[in-house]
Amino acid sequence: MGETLSQRDDGLAEAVVAKQLRGCFGTLTAETADRVVVAYEPVWAIGTGRTATPQDAQAMHSSIRGVLADLYDSRFAAQTRIIYGGSVNAKNARAIFAEPDVDGGLIGGASLKAEDFASICRAAAEAWSAAGGH
Repeated sequence: MGETLSQRDDGLAEAVVAKQLRGCFGTLTAETADRVVVAYEPVWAIGTGRTATPQDAQAMHSSIRGVLADLYDSRFAAQTRIIYGGSVNAKNARAIFAEPDVDGGLIGGASLKAEDFASICRAAAEAWSAAGGH
């Protein structure tokens, strides 16, 4: 899921992502959808080095959970893994993964640098541990 910069600037980001999400999940039963991991990656952040703030990522992930709750129920929405893409790197991973609705990352170019990727993995492990291992 993800919006373009013009869609974000026009205040349409949540509506665009909700429409994408409903299109993907609309025909899935809860049993089938239960195996899906949702990846949110703003189009404007792909390969640009730009990233949403941790608060922006959290707001969108929370919005995605709201749509999933509408489609299924709140238990389903809480259980669904929603990961963030969009230029996650060693410098911002800890703050992004600390957000309550961000369940991990879709790591691109930073995965090609072993030291940076290891740092991202440590940040993910710390966030997972801080969340009680959930």
